Amino acid sequence: MQYNPANPLIVQGDRTILLEVDNPLHAEARDTIAPFAELEKSPEHIHTYRLTPLSLWNAAAAGMTAEEMVAGLETYSKFPIPPNLPADLRDLVSRYGRVRLERIDGKLRLITKDQPLLEELARQRGVRDYLGERLDPTSFGIDDAHRGVLKQALIAVGYPAEDLAGYTPGAGLLLNLRQETLTGLPFLVRDYQKGAVDAFHAGGDVKGGSGVIVLPCGAGKTIVGLAALAALQTETLVLTTSTTAVEQWRREILDKTDIDPVKVTTYTGDSKAIGPVTLATYQIVTYRPKKNDDFPHFGLFNQRDWGLIIYDEVHLLPAPVFRITADIQARRRLGLTATLVREDHREEDVFSLIGPKKYDVPWRVLESKGWIAEAQCHEIRLGLPANLRMDYALAEWRDKFRLASENPVKEDLVELLLERHDAPEDRVLVIGQYLKQLRRIAERCDLPLITGATSNAEREDLYGRFRAGAIRRLVLSKVGNFAIDLPDANVMIQVSGTFGSRQEEAQRLGRILRPKEGEKPACFYTLVTRDTREMDFAHHRQLFLTEQGYSYEIVDESELTARIMARSEAAG
Repeated sequence: MQYNPANPLIVQGDRTILLEVDNPLHAEARDTIAPFAELEKSPEHIHTYRLTPLSLWNAAAAGMTAEEMVAGLETYSKFPIPPNLPADLRDLVSRYGRVRLERIDGKLRLITKDQPLLEELARQRGVRDYLGERLDPTSFGIDDAHRGVLKQALIAVGYPAEDLAGYTPGAGLLLNLRQETLTGLPFLVRDYQKGAVDAFHAGGDVKGGSGVIVLPCGAGKTIVGLAALAALQTETLVLTTSTTAVEQWRREILDKTDIDPVKVTTYTGDSKAIGPVTLATYQIVTYRPKKNDDFPHFGLFNQRDWGLIIYDEVHLLPAPVFRITADIQARRRLGLTATLVREDHREEDVFSLIGPKKYDVPWRVLESKGWIAEAQCHEIRLGLPANLRMDYALAEWRDKFRLASENPVKEDLVELLLERHDAPEDRVLVIGQYLKQLRRIAERCDLPLITGATSNAEREDLYGRFRAGAIRRLVLSKVGNFAIDLPDANVMIQVSGTFGSRQEEAQRLGRILRPKEGEKPACFYTLVTRDTREMDFAHHRQLFLTEQGYSYEIVDESELTARIMARSEAAG
């Protein structure tokens, strides 16, 4: 067994792993364990990871073996690994695929070589309701309508099924990727994008056809979707987060494929056309007139013979869409996301209904190769003004976070940061949660503001002017979290966020990670009121990015002010 007191890992019997941040081997060890361990805490010096069933099953589904995981732990462990852990890890990993869904003679079956396990599962209350006729000692017949809910039930009892039952091909659709875009630029699918499609498609084998691709914002997840569409040559339904995202997908499809524009339709609140490639929003799909009414647009899933359904930003997939996704397991399903983290903790539903993680590239790997921009993250801590400290002390628990988030000192700091990033090449986004705060900043700094109430036409106009360089600064509400194509943005100032949302932190940093010309790194600032609930949430928000290898420089407001003043004096 390999171990060395100079190594950075402490592996513990409760499946937690402690990683020393200041160790010279920190980065190597982090990259080794990240594919199969989940980061739980990331204070300054010791980060805590946990080996969870889902993190192990995702790694197993991506082709990683238990032996490779154990070897990685042993290579970087400071002390001998607890003797129970390798056995526990191997047992958990072996549970993925011990039961399989297969199609034999056109009939769906649940199959396993482990007869006692099948007997045990057949007695589980959540599983037995979806089992059909007992065919032999090692298999049950399954109704196709139960394919999705059975997979949900099996993962809930700790035995995720490997789905090898195959998919309907869907109606054919001929299209090719262009070698030159409509705008005259050369177009080539990058190696990692091709690798993602190959992992998902698996050459058309039953092992492919459903799963999630995890790539950073700015790394071209839309291109992965287009390459999958070209590989499958089938009618496709794309579900995404907003009308802005729908328009972005449409632009990319027409710019980078030779498909007839008439065949690309949009199904949103503004237009409800259905064609060979249909782009729809989650909002319209989950719309219903009243809380207890049916979802009138669920019929979209059966309007055409879809061969592929793409779930963009799958970490934001609304709960009702899981229900219909359980019913359409015969269709190929591709999830695209920058993070598997869901704030509603429904990662198991993504695993069972969309599919396991099929491909993942660490953010810092793509950064090192120049595919996404280098980023510097700064957490600026500021105090509450004296006249608000008593208000905070007396506030109800649920109101404290908002009071801290709307700290008026942040408006002063935004102004200072805008002065700091006033170079002609700087493109700055100010983003936040609370509209009153954003309106004050927009008015004070004379900046355009985009919120959920901004019309689509006005949004597109402002985004277009930002891309063209006519305006260099925008204030955004939560609409800026995802699916906006502003490739020149290189500075993000986050004044407030949605509590401890790790996914939101990742999405917001991703807005400024498109590679730019020159060597100037992207800058991400998050403004946090010290000694308040906002600091606790800030630590949790930063977990995912810490796992990806980013660290936050902690800066006090007074230090920032002094730096900027010193720079101004030097320039003068």
